[in-house]
Amino acid sequence: MKRLVPAMAAFAAIAFFVISCTSEPSQTQETPMETQKSYSGKPIPEQFDAQIDSLIGQMTLEEKVGMLHGTSMFSTDGVPRLGIPELKMADGPLGIREEISRDSWAPLGADDDFATYYPAGAGLSAAWNPDLAYLFGQSVGEEARARGKDVLLSPAINIIRTPLGGRTYEYFTEDPFLNKKLTVPFIVGLQENDVAACVKHYAANNQETNRDFVDVQIDERTLREIYLPAFKAAVTDAKAYSMMGAYNKFRGEFLCENGYMLNDILRGEWGFQGIVISDWAAVHSTVKSLENGLDLEMGTPKPFDEFYLADPLLEALRSGAVSEAEIDVHVKRILRVLFALKAMGGEARPEGSIHTEEHFGDAYAIASESVVLLKNEGALLPLTADGMGSIGVIGANATKKNALGGFGAGVKTKREVTPLEGLQNRLPEYVEVRYAEGYLERYAPKKESVFGEVTQERALTIDELDPDLLEEALAVAAQTEQVILFAGSNRDYETEASDRVDLKLPFGQVELIEQVLEVNPNTIVVIIAGAPFDIGSIKEKAKAIVWSWYNGSEGGTALADVLLGQVNPSGKLPWTMPKDLMDSPAHATNSFPGDTTVTYSEGLLVGYRWFDTKNIEPLYPFGYGLSYTSFEIGEATPEWEIYAPSDTIRIRATVANTGTRDGKEVVQVYATARDSRVTRPAQELKAFQKVLVPAGQTKTIEMAIPVSELAFYNEESRSWEVEPTWYDFTVGNSSRDVQVRFSVRVE
Repeated sequence: MKRLVPAMAAFAAIAFFVISCTSEPSQTQETPMETQKSYSGKPIPEQFDAQIDSLIGQMTLEEKVGMLHGTSMFSTDGVPRLGIPELKMADGPLGIREEISRDSWAPLGADDDFATYYPAGAGLSAAWNPDLAYLFGQSVGEEARARGKDVLLSPAINIIRTPLGGRTYEYFTEDPFLNKKLTVPFIVGLQENDVAACVKHYAANNQETNRDFVDVQIDERTLREIYLPAFKAAVTDAKAYSMMGAYNKFRGEFLCENGYMLNDILRGEWGFQGIVISDWAAVHSTVKSLENGLDLEMGTPKPFDEFYLADPLLEALRSGAVSEAEIDVHVKRILRVLFALKAMGGEARPEGSIHTEEHFGDAYAIASESVVLLKNEGALLPLTADGMGSIGVIGANATKKNALGGFGAGVKTKREVTPLEGLQNRLPEYVEVRYAEGYLERYAPKKESVFGEVTQERALTIDELDPDLLEEALAVAAQTEQVILFAGSNRDYETEASDRVDLKLPFGQVELIEQVLEVNPNTIVVIIAGAPFDIGSIKEKAKAIVWSWYNGSEGGTALADVLLGQVNPSGKLPWTMPKDLMDSPAHATNSFPGDTTVTYSEGLLVGYRWFDTKNIEPLYPFGYGLSYTSFEIGEATPEWEIYAPSDTIRIRATVANTGTRDGKEVVQVYATARDSRVTRPAQELKAFQKVLVPAGQTKTIEMAIPVSELAFYNEESRSWEVEPTWYDFTVGNSSRDVQVRFSVRVE
C-alpha cells in the first residue's frame, strides 16, 4: 500500500528542536525514546498428555469425581496413590487470605499466615502503569507460593458499570482498554511463579444487588466491545490457567452452565485451555454444568459430597445421564494445569517468600503512583515541614485500617501504616501532630430487604456528628498551623454482596468538612475510598483535595510522601466521577439494579463514553489527575497518514516538564471514527503511556496502536470490522483534556 507523509526525519527534527529549547544546558541531551513494554504468557504445555491419559486410565470413578469439586473450603481431592496432589486455592485481590478451617469460614488461628496487604484494584488502576501491574502479580505470586497455593482467585476485572457497585474498589476501571492493559501483565507476573490466575468474574457480573440470580441482558456488540475484551486478553495474551464462572445469569442461563459463554466463546473462539472454576456456591445443575463447560465446583453452604459435581455426578454416571468420557475431559484439564504449575512432573517450583520488606516495598511502589491530586489551588501542596510548628490531623479515616473488613476477602497482616502513622513517621520530631477523630463510623439497624431494591448491607448510616468530637475537631483546626482532614469510606461500607444506595459521604462528613473549612480555609481534604462519592460541595470550598485508596500495607507512608512532596502525585482516575448519580449511564437510563432481569440500556456508552457522547460535564473526568509540576504534550505525529487494516499506527509524542519538580505524566490517546456507518461513542481510549520526565526536560515516547484496535464488532457478520475511513485522534492527560490532534486514514 502506498504510504503518505513519511515522518521519520520530521520526528528527529521535532525532538531536536524541543530538547534544545530546554532551560538548562546540561539537560539538552536527547534521552532514548521510551516505548511500551509488552507482556505475554506461556500456554499450558501439551508434552504431558500421554502421562495424563495414563493416570486417568488408572483412576476410579470416585477419584475422578473427587477432583471436580471442593473437598474443603479452598481445595479439591488429590489421588495420593497416583501422585496427584490437591489443587489448593487462595483468595484474593488484596493479598493472600489467612488460612481458614477446611469445612467453615472460621479462621484457623495460625501464627504463620501473615501476608502483605496490597493496594486494591482501584489503586492499581489509578497508577495507570502496566509495569506495576506486573510487579503486583510477581509479588503476590511469590506470597502464594510461600503458602503452597496453586491458584490465586484474582484478578477481579469486571467493568465498573455503576459508581454504586459494592466491589468498585476491587475492580480496575470503567474502560475495557485500560482494563486489559492491566490484566495481562498482572496474570503474566503471577503465573511466572507457577501460580495460576483465576480471572473473575466471567462475565457481566457488574452489580452485587441480586447477583445470585439476576439475568443480565446485553446486546452482542456491547458484550464484545465493553465487557469481554479483558477476559479475552487474559486468555489469548496472558494465557490464564483458570477462569471463575460468575453467580449471575446471562441471557437466561446461569454463567456456570452457560454453553455460549463457556464453550462457544471461551474455549471455541478464544482457545482457552485452562479450567473453569465456579464462584462459591454458584452452581445450579450437574449434567448441564459439566457439559456446558464447568470443570470444578467450589462452595460452602452444604456438605462437600452433596455438591452438584460430587455424589449427584456419580449418580448421573450410573444412570447414564453423563458419560465417563465427559468426566475424563474435565479431569484431564485439571491435570494439565497441575503439570503446567509443576505441582506434578518433578520440576522444581519457586519456594516463594511472604510478608517481606521487599514485598512491602512493592506495595509502596504501587500506592505511591496511585494517589490522585484533584485540586491544588494556590499551590497549597506539597506541604513543607520547614518552620511548621504544628499540624492538625482530623477524621476517623486517618486511623482506619482496611486490610480486613466487609463481606470479602481481606488480608491478615502485621503491617498496615495508617495515614496518621505515615505523617508521624515522616514529619520531623519538632512538628507537633494533633489528632481529632471528628466523626464516628456508626450504622443504624439493618432494614429488611425488599425484593428488587439495592441491597446495601450497611447502608443505614448514622450521619449526625457527635457534638464533643466536632468541638474537638474545630479546636484542632483553629489551633494548628496546617490541617489535613481525612474523610471518605472504608471496606465495611464498600463491600462485596451489596451495593451502595447513593453517592453521599456517610457519617456526617460533609458537615464536618464544611465546618472545619470555615475555621481553617487552608485545610487539605484527603478522601480515602474505592469508588466515586459526591464531593461537589467540597470541591467548591476546599483549596486542596487529594484522593487515595485502600492502598495496602504502606498506603499511609505513600500518602504522607505525596502530601509532603517526597513523591510527586501521578495517579489518574480510572473511572468518571459524576456530579450527580443520575448523570451516570446505568442510572440515567433507569437500568440499575433491575429485579430478576437487568438490561444494559446504555449499551456501549459506559463511563466516560456516556458523558462525552451526551455532553454531560462530570465532576472529574476519566483519566484526570494533577501534579506538583506542569507538563506539555508537544507534537504527536503518526509514522504514516494511510494504513491497512493489518498495520500498526506508531505515534511519537514529546512530553515536556515545564515545572520545577521531576514528575510522571500519563499520555492518553483517544480515537473516533469519522462518518462511521454504525453508532460509536464520541471517543475511546486506544493508547496510554506513563513517562517520568525530569524538571525542565523533554522526553520522546512512542506508542503503538494496532489498526485492529479501531474495529467495531459487526453483529451481522459476527466478526470484528475495521471501517475504511478517517480516524481522528486526540492526545492529552485525561478524557477531557486535548493538547494535540491528528488524523489517519484506513483503506
